[in-house]
Amino acid sequence: MSKPALQRSRLLAQMGFFTLFAVTPLFDLFRYDLVENHAYFLTLPWDLGRDDFLAGRIGSLEAGFNIVRFLFLPVLGLLALIVGVAWKWGRLYCGWLCPHFSVVETINRLMLAASGRHSIWDRKPTPPWEPDGTPALRDRRYWLLVLPVAAGFAFAWALVGLTYLMPPFQVYHGLFTVSLHKYEGIFLVAATAVLTLEFLFARHLFCRYACAIGIFQSIGWMANRRAMVVGFERQRLIDCVGCLEGHGSACDAVCPMRLKPRNVKRWMFACTQCGQCLSACRTVNCNNPQGPLLRWVRDEEARQNEARFSALSRTDEDAGGRQ
Repeated sequence: MSKPALQRSRLLAQMGFFTLFAVTPLFDLFRYDLVENHAYFLTLPWDLGRDDFLAGRIGSLEAGFNIVRFLFLPVLGLLALIVGVAWKWGRLYCGWLCPHFSVVETINRLMLAASGRHSIWDRKPTPPWEPDGTPALRDRRYWLLVLPVAAGFAFAWALVGLTYLMPPFQVYHGLFTVSLHKYEGIFLVAATAVLTLEFLFARHLFCRYACAIGIFQSIGWMANRRAMVVGFERQRLIDCVGCLEGHGSACDAVCPMRLKPRNVKRWMFACTQCGQCLSACRTVNCNNPQGPLLRWVRDEEARQNEARFSALSRTDEDAGGRQ
């Protein structure tokens, strides 16, 4: 099955940002150096004027102003940008850029090939077909790749994380010559072990409940009833139920966060706007003259879609209760 254009674009964005994440410390674009005891930003030392204050060249008032101007304002500005984007478009950073989410999806695909499940916590296997009707890859030998790939990503993350704190070329030289400092080695071993366990067993839980960036984005998105959201044409439900020959729905099967894309927004709190459910629905309905049932909606259409969907959901719940 060839990737839809939307998913190819997203993959390129993820690869580009993962590369940026890895090389940023090498070029001192942004990192904190524990040896020199100050940060770097865009290759320039970023010490907030602390050295000048300790040397008596500036007073406490100017030092405090430097902290506000060079630390608090940039941090608040970055947070405002992230939440502002999420307010309008949702968790785009998570689905399109986040290095952690790209690892989540990679391990999902390996576990899916090995077991038919995206995660060991999935109760039921996904349908045995791709959205285009071709047989889905299933081969237990892929289990042989799951642990090495998770450990490899964990080591890469630990190594890059260490270069954000220690001189990068010192770290890489020590690694290749087997002469790492004792505490650098301890950090790499401990971080690799913890991240391997997280990637194997708790990667979705981390994205949903432990990632501060993700939670801030979700809060901003949920607060805006007109934000971009996956809209579902519920009146065409008969076209949707069991679209994979009675083995479930394609959109449910492909969601990397293990959500139900046709649900109301409040149950899609952790949606990363990756668009995989839309791509799957479009593929399944490629010959349907009415087109796919899922699409992105925004602004007033998003508000009306959510209100209509919520009303129908309450009606269904009331009917179920009376029965």
